[in-house]
Amino acid sequence: MPGPPDTVDDINSKKILVTGASGLVGSEVVNQLLEKGYNVIALSNSSVINRRHPNLTARQCDILGPLGLEEVMQGITHVYHCAAVVSFEPKDKYRVLKINVEGTANIVNACLDAGVEKLVHVSSVSALGRIRNGKMVNEGMNWSEETNNSTYGKSKYLGELEVWRGIGEGLDALIVNPAIILGGDNWDDGSAAIFKTVYHEFKWYTEGTSGFVDVRDVAQAMILLMNSKISAQRFIISAENLSYKEIFFSIAKGFGKKPPAKRVSPIMAEIVWRLEAVKARLTGKQHLVTKETARSAQARVYFDNTKLLNGLPGFNFMPVAISIAHTCATLKEKYQLK
Repeated sequence: MPGPPDTVDDINSKKILVTGASGLVGSEVVNQLLEKGYNVIALSNSSVINRRHPNLTARQCDILGPLGLEEVMQGITHVYHCAAVVSFEPKDKYRVLKINVEGTANIVNACLDAGVEKLVHVSSVSALGRIRNGKMVNEGMNWSEETNNSTYGKSKYLGELEVWRGIGEGLDALIVNPAIILGGDNWDDGSAAIFKTVYHEFKWYTEGTSGFVDVRDVAQAMILLMNSKISAQRFIISAENLSYKEIFFSIAKGFGKKPPAKRVSPIMAEIVWRLEAVKARLTGKQHLVTKETARSAQARVYFDNTKLLNGLPGFNFMPVAISIAHTCATLKEKYQLK
């Protein structure tokens, strides 16, 4: 159960580290912590943290470097581990496994060595084995080769094992498993790329289903869980289960653009990813569609958010329609879209 809100003394006594602080989730966690008055060290590998705040210290550190992490972790009381590589590109396989597994192991080890009071680790619903057509996915389910179709999903599962290992060694930690995250102001990165695709009036849609959630809800839930007495558990963070068609149409409405009008059949999806693979090899450019994304977009998967709502009484998810409208408005302003 959640504990009482932090007092001023509690806030001042905590020194918080956020890894992946320049990413979608990490940057939102940093913003919300600063708004609450916490002292935050924002850690990134190479990106510059542009935020300026008297309670914020920006640090650069490669989580694959144990010595650097050991130095950064000195005096830290709480850690939000948001750093990860999200990619379904075949060429990124090694980097995805290296950062998401070995990097997480290094964070866990550094937390144990520094005597960190609590760790919240950002995993993914992919770590639960998300390819279960027509089935409701909950925290009791486990990853397997049969329920996974990506190196990314495998890497998040193996990263979770490192956190569970840390828990076994005495670390107070928990895991969150967000569904597809909406928000941010960079449509060239991560799930926000969906908005760019729809803005340019991509003609195709699928009727596959997945869970969706606003990044602000993900960050808020993480902070509430960090400040609770809950430990050694994992939580799905998903606001609504919707079809990709519904998401695409809602985004098109937010931009005032034509919605996609052609449905991609499973057979067509199999053809498209193969053509994209050939095109990528010939041009050296990234795949528009990979085997993993093509098959995921066809799957009808539903996520159960009951455990989180029961664990955090009073917490309510933002409707996805509101999240999409807000993100469209943010992107319009940033990119000066008409």
